[in-house]
Amino acid sequence: MSSRQKVTIWHNPACGTSRNVLAMIRAAGIEPEVVLYLKTPPSRTEIAAAVKKAGLTARGAIRDKNEPFEALGLGGPAVSDDALLDAMAEHPVLINRPFVFTPKGVRLCRPKDILLEILPEAAGA
Repeated sequence: MSSRQKVTIWHNPACGTSRNVLAMIRAAGIEPEVVLYLKTPPSRTEIAAAVKKAGLTARGAIRDKNEPFEALGLGGPAVSDDALLDAMAEHPVLINRPFVFTPKGVRLCRPKDILLEILPEAAGA
């Protein structure tokens, strides 16, 4: 695969959607860089850039279905994007997944078919 076809996924193997998206990338003949973001978390700057490039707000990229979200009081409408980004950097479990990065763009692939918007053609295709 050429460098212009580089694909990266922020992956959580415990997440069914993340596993399905990874399988779709591989089925397209692409071996992505797999970042296990819970073990090697992205920086706040990287999270903010991914959110922006995906066309989301921090609120649109945060997982609100787990304990740190509630415990940190992040659900209120007055909580700023900056505060949400800080929380995601401090608690990577709050980053929704999977984020996929390709030469065609960045997407939070929920549902998994959003991947098709940015999936490059397979190597050798």
